[in-house]
Amino acid sequence: MKLSKHTLYASLSILMSSVISITELNAAETVEAGEGRSTPKASITSKEPVEHRAGYIGNSRLGGPNTVSAQLEEDDEVKEPAFIFPEADDFFAPWFAWKKELNTENHFQLGTDYSLLYQSASDSLPNGESKAASGVFRLFGKLDLVGAGTKNKGSLFIRVEHRHTLGTEIPPSKLGGIFDNPGIGYQGITGTLYTDVGAVLTDFNWQQSFNDGSSGVIIGRYDPNDYMNIGGFVNPWTTFSNAAILVDNSIALPDASWGIAGGSWLGQQWHILGAANDANGLHADNDFFADGSEFFKFIELGWSPTRGDRYFKKISLTYWHTDERVNAGVTEGDGFAFTTNWSFDKKWMVFLRGGKGSGAEANRLLEKNATVGVIARFHKSDLLGIAYNVGEPTGPVTTNQQVSELFYRLQFSQGIALTPRSLSDLNQNLL
Repeated sequence: MKLSKHTLYASLSILMSSVISITELNAAETVEAGEGRSTPKASITSKEPVEHRAGYIGNSRLGGPNTVSAQLEEDDEVKEPAFIFPEADDFFAPWFAWKKELNTENHFQLGTDYSLLYQSASDSLPNGESKAASGVFRLFGKLDLVGAGTKNKGSLFIRVEHRHTLGTEIPPSKLGGIFDNPGIGYQGITGTLYTDVGAVLTDFNWQQSFNDGSSGVIIGRYDPNDYMNIGGFVNPWTTFSNAAILVDNSIALPDASWGIAGGSWLGQQWHILGAANDANGLHADNDFFADGSEFFKFIELGWSPTRGDRYFKKISLTYWHTDERVNAGVTEGDGFAFTTNWSFDKKWMVFLRGGKGSGAEANRLLEKNATVGVIARFHKSDLLGIAYNVGEPTGPVTTNQQVSELFYRLQFSQGIALTPRSLSDLNQNLL
């Protein structure tokens, strides 16, 4: 059984932040600007300094754009929106003043936002849903408890979310049909992280920097995908929504879980990252290794021209391995993946990624795949992105799966961004 050759998914996402600034494309790296101070670089495709309302700049981080550190800093950026509402900005001015005072006096940073995603497919399987909508409320923060104000600080990070459907039978994460809904017969996730699991604790961890901020470790609960094989374009809240583009589906992708990770710069250009997490962890529960010592591990080696260019210009190679998950019926597996993205002219970013895995077929969507794409910045705060992914599915489907996604992210106001998008399933065979 087969859908039309070009199955389209119309999609609209809205992201609102009570701190009156929406997350930008990527975490801003910092450069030294005198003793004890740092100056932010702008979002991923621009290195121009940006203004921050509550002073959330210079956060050290091991991971990518979706980590708590990155989101705190990005949410605090002043945007250049299509429309300005002075009354709203004035209304929230005391909120920013309070946040700045809280950070200065107590070394505590706080962020919150709300995202909505609606998707509608042009076709679906019999008895399958063709429409899906979900909302995600997030509250997150960090508290510096050791060495506050220094490069070798220790911080407690927390992020809680509530994920729910909005007037449809299923959330976007189930529209493809790989879960309990027949959906559109696509072996993938069209709305990454937009689920209906209710309240979840995605981050509760301790992060310790040392070696003058060049190295660090994470212990606790976190999402390994925020640190593994990341690129400057990987943010499901502000860029693409299809998991085939955001992550590498040839990897037996883990979920938010308990574990330990570490990373370090090796000089000024090379970095190394690694982690070990509960392979059975789920974002919907907080069980601590309920099925015993079954681990997902990865190690990554990356290069960028300078430390400050890590999210602007980078190349990385990742090896991953997952233990056999006995109770889940998942075999042992491993594989390699690479990611590169390159920004230029303060406007453009091109990216390429690919990977190949073996084993653990029950937990991998693709045997091998490749993704290519480009993102352009307009008016500093607007983004246009297009990407294409081709992969060989696991299981009985033998035809290569090809998908594309096009989006335009309009910074409507300081507190609201609108992102219409089109996703195409170019030649998927259905079971």
